[in-house]
Amino acid sequence: MSAADKYPESSSRRRFVKGVVGSAALVGIGTGTAAMMKTATAPTGAGGGLTQYYGVESVAGPAPRGMPQIPVEIDDNGDLLGVWPEVKKKQKGGRTTTVAEQRLGGITYSSEWFQYCGVQTYPGVAPDADQDNYFRYASSQYEWQSQEVSEGDRVNIDDFADYTTWGNGIGKSGLGKPASAIWRSQDVPASGTIPVQIIRSPRIEQAAKTNRWLRASTKEGFVAILDKCTHFCCVPLFKADPTSAKFNAENEIYCPCHQSVYDPFSIEKLSFVALPRPTGSTSSEV
Repeated sequence: MSAADKYPESSSRRRFVKGVVGSAALVGIGTGTAAMMKTATAPTGAGGGLTQYYGVESVAGPAPRGMPQIPVEIDDNGDLLGVWPEVKKKQKGGRTTTVAEQRLGGITYSSEWFQYCGVQTYPGVAPDADQDNYFRYASSQYEWQSQEVSEGDRVNIDDFADYTTWGNGIGKSGLGKPASAIWRSQDVPASGTIPVQIIRSPRIEQAAKTNRWLRASTKEGFVAILDKCTHFCCVPLFKADPTSAKFNAENEIYCPCHQSVYDPFSIEKLSFVALPRPTGSTSSEV
């Protein structure tokens, strides 16, 4: 065990490789089994159902499963985008349906990853929503973000140049630099804004060298997460709340509402029952 890894081999908290490899058995499980394995208790329906995804590990508190990753791209100007799955038409139940899904890093990446906590009703989750996919800064508890960038600006790699040393007095410095952002939410009501936690970390950068999924879903050490706690839909953050130390979460993503904790450096293949999108909310079904 290296000095940098605070979890000993005997710990019940699964590390990154164990989480990804060990959970591969989820491929063949049915809905009944899934309900016992970090799943939501929501019913299935059109546009929903049993869904596999990659997400950050839920390590403490009442959250039943990890929050899903949003794959990242960086354009020629250094601006960050969330990858939206390929939009296509499919026949389902005798109807032609517009879906957003593609193969990425050895798994089917789908818009259904994000269909929980009411997000299934948000305009930006519709497969064919007219959005440009850039991450934009949101209002933030991070002092650096409030001082150096403006709400609504595109998230840019240059804003994270100090990611290997950054700290704000909460936990260890140098683990990564975070930001609060929104995604696929231009010109939508506040109630339909998709919140995102972005972290640029040397730990993600290193892990991506040897992991197929992280090579496909992260860039330059950036990982993006749909920031909706799977317990009660709150918006947790990485290194934003000093009281997180009381729950040994000062170096992790902490939800102050009910003390759920997520490890942003432990990425697992997970499964849950996605909620259906409202019928008729977009042109997705004909």
